[in-house]
Amino acid sequence: MVDLVESHLRAAFANSPPGAVSALDLTRLRDRAVTLWTAWEGDVLLGMGALKRLDAAHGELKSMRVAPAHLRRGVGRAMLAHLIAEGRASGYRRLSLETGANHAFCAARAMYAQAGFVACPPFADYSDTGFSRYFTLDLGA
Repeated sequence: MVDLVESHLRAAFANSPPGAVSALDLTRLRDRAVTLWTAWEGDVLLGMGALKRLDAAHGELKSMRVAPAHLRRGVGRAMLAHLIAEGRASGYRRLSLETGANHAFCAARAMYAQAGFVACPPFADYSDTGFSRYFTLDLGA
């Protein structure tokens, strides 16, 4: 799993301008406000995703990554569905996320849009960098 986190960070830094990376490293993934899930097929790691508790009603999707060998197999969509279900089970009324605006993040933005996420202004501690895009999903009351 460490390799996938490190791959996630490398890709984030390679595809984002300086100062625009909000991906969590291993230390920040251990924060008590963050819960990380992984998807496995036998002993092969397929992907990961995390939820960060912002407050009692609002969670943030973090660290969504599919292992390169397993892209286009539905792993990302399955993880996203799991995170949305976990958000509902946690009592969140809203889930939000931050992602990049360039081509490297195009597939992720499309997946989030298909799941019902809509564009929103920066949330939590984010500020508009000009590079990031922000999305939110209303989970209801």
